[in-house]
Amino acid sequence: MFAMNTSRYRDLNTALREHFGCRVQKISLDAGLTCPNRDGTVGVGGCIYCNPLGSGTGQSQHYSITQQLERGKERLRRRYRAEKFIAYFQSFSNTYGPVEELKRLYLEALAVEDIVGLAIGTRPDCVPESVLDLLVELHQRTYLWVEYGLQSAHDHTLELINRGHDVAAFVDAVERSRRHGLNICVHIILGLPGENKADMLTTARALAGLDIQGVKIHLLYVIQGTPLADLYKRAAYQCLSRDEYVDVVCDFIALLPPQVVIHRLTGDPHPHELLAPEWALEKQKNLQAIRDTLERRDIWQGKFFSRQPAADS
Repeated sequence: MFAMNTSRYRDLNTALREHFGCRVQKISLDAGLTCPNRDGTVGVGGCIYCNPLGSGTGQSQHYSITQQLERGKERLRRRYRAEKFIAYFQSFSNTYGPVEELKRLYLEALAVEDIVGLAIGTRPDCVPESVLDLLVELHQRTYLWVEYGLQSAHDHTLELINRGHDVAAFVDAVERSRRHGLNICVHIILGLPGENKADMLTTARALAGLDIQGVKIHLLYVIQGTPLADLYKRAAYQCLSRDEYVDVVCDFIALLPPQVVIHRLTGDPHPHELLAPEWALEKQKNLQAIRDTLERRDIWQGKFFSRQPAADS
């Protein structure tokens, strides 16, 4: 059995502690950027589940990057006794903008005391070579994760959720990024419309065939004011139950390479924005259910890992 620690999967907190020798926490940031799937370049309105505020942070109109980081440091020191921090550019597409402006934002974050790295969330269609050159420059001076949203390895699903790019664009971005030596974390969503368990596990097998270093697993929950909320209200979409989600997460983990860092196993919806499912708010209960199920079924990250073709459309 794979065992980097007492867990049955390689979690981010353990990986960060191994690297830095202390507790390190990520601070979510809103850099005031947008997305080509919102501004008309690729589409408008974004993905059908996308929060209009951008992952719910909605801070850009009130606080600078430095101010957001200082506030985050205070909160996370108090809650987790964290000693160091990673600036997480989370809201919308954080490589989508003029390179010099992006560089200014990233360097502002790195100039804040006790910020020891960057995590940059973006889309695979927002990394031209000029941006990759900037990311390489950052990688040479700090700890860096580039986080690409894929969501599903099925083109028909990406079209259904109005993603605005296909699987091939994602594979191309990963391959170009890895040629530069960048560490890649891939975001996927379980419970997307039209997908069954077999479809979701095909995405896991596709990721196992790529040179990636991290994965974030999200539950699809329904946020007020989104096209997905309209589908849900018309009974055209049904959320996964907790048991269904836990079951597929455990199988998903078992298909991943053992060395991949699992950054997240579920999401953190804001209570005042969430429409469904209510159980998504019970994060610790959900995580415990995943741990208990891994133990009960005697499975672990990598148990069923084998390299497969990178995509199934």
